[in-house]
Amino acid sequence: MEPLRSTPLQEDFTDIGKHTGRKIKLNVNSEIGKLQAVLLHRPGRELEKLTPDLLKTLLFDDIPWLKQMREEHDKFADLLRQRGAEVLYVDQMLSEILEDDAVKDRFVSELLADALIENEELREVLFDDIRSRPPREVTEIAIAGLLKKDIRLPFVEKNLWDYIRKDYPLYIDPIPNIYFMRDPAAVVGDGLSVSRMYTRARSREPKIVHYIYNYHPVFESTEKTLWYNENMPNSIEGGDMLMLSKRTIAIGCSQRTSPGAIERIARNLFKGREELKEILAIRIPATRAFMHLDTVFTMIDYDKFAIYPGISDQVEVYKLTRGKGGGVHVSSEADLSSALKRSLRLSAVDLIPSGGGDAVTAAREQWNDSTNILAIAPSVVVTYCRNERSNEALRRHGVYVLEIGGSELVRGRGGPRCMSCPLSREDD
Repeated sequence: MEPLRSTPLQEDFTDIGKHTGRKIKLNVNSEIGKLQAVLLHRPGRELEKLTPDLLKTLLFDDIPWLKQMREEHDKFADLLRQRGAEVLYVDQMLSEILEDDAVKDRFVSELLADALIENEELREVLFDDIRSRPPREVTEIAIAGLLKKDIRLPFVEKNLWDYIRKDYPLYIDPIPNIYFMRDPAAVVGDGLSVSRMYTRARSREPKIVHYIYNYHPVFESTEKTLWYNENMPNSIEGGDMLMLSKRTIAIGCSQRTSPGAIERIARNLFKGREELKEILAIRIPATRAFMHLDTVFTMIDYDKFAIYPGISDQVEVYKLTRGKGGGVHVSSEADLSSALKRSLRLSAVDLIPSGGGDAVTAAREQWNDSTNILAIAPSVVVTYCRNERSNEALRRHGVYVLEIGGSELVRGRGGPRCMSCPLSREDD
């Protein structure tokens, strides 16, 4: 029996992110090379599924105002375009690849598997309904979720799964964190690291990016190198990965990136990138307050770094190099500053403390992601305007600061770096 569908979901797309037909070759060999192409997600109706009861499950501390949030994000994207970067949108690209029926069938099947719908009959009915929808509606469901009230099912025998979850409003959860596009994937050189997310609430995000990478024609010229994928056993997230140079990568060992994942990706990178000489594993406290390395430390020029001063005495640094038989050799470094100087062959490094070095101000502005800074060229960065003292400190150190509003964007606990997944940068 065919399901009786409710009114079609409201489409919430623009064509602003539709690819131009130009092929993009992945190329990210530093944090500071001029940004050429970037993947974003414009916040959408997934944020409107947030309720106070679901905040903890979906990793939010507050409920943002979507209209204002989108205006802030649009200005962020416009700024990147004005500075010469091509902006692509994940929802638009997903919709385009779902025009292929075979891709759509596989994607919907995996979408329902990710939703953990245990009853086979219910899962079959939902599959038939969702796969029959246009690609944009399937994309909307994949990102914004599916409320039970938004679909009328034919008679399906009541099962234990229904009874146990009778008060839960959704068949498929939304993924409101997807506007933080840095986390589900990171470009390293000419390849992609698809993340294994630490929390189930974000497990769908890397699957979406992986589908786009595999099937979207914008990447046809890429050899599809994968340094890591979402099916590997240990968690690693893109917010912990910093491309310091062709020779050196820094990876945060954090709440969300495990030592096992760092060693596994190190083996893959050492095997596939001859120019890579070492990886700095930077251990930070495993707490939500410091969830990724880029929430406390980012690179903004060849020798300049923004750092949250409250973290300085809490980090441990380890150097990973090629070991015998394809293994990894690990040794301890004295401290972050000396490790950076040695790895980057610098006589000195400039660690710029957020909050102007004042502990109270730094802690306040850290809540607003003052160190989560996106470099779009050497010493040219994008920050939230609300972090006034941190931005003043950057300017005193010769950094050109481009400010964006973030009163609503910041409610998800992320800044400009978190919101962007660079696909291509000029080699510096």
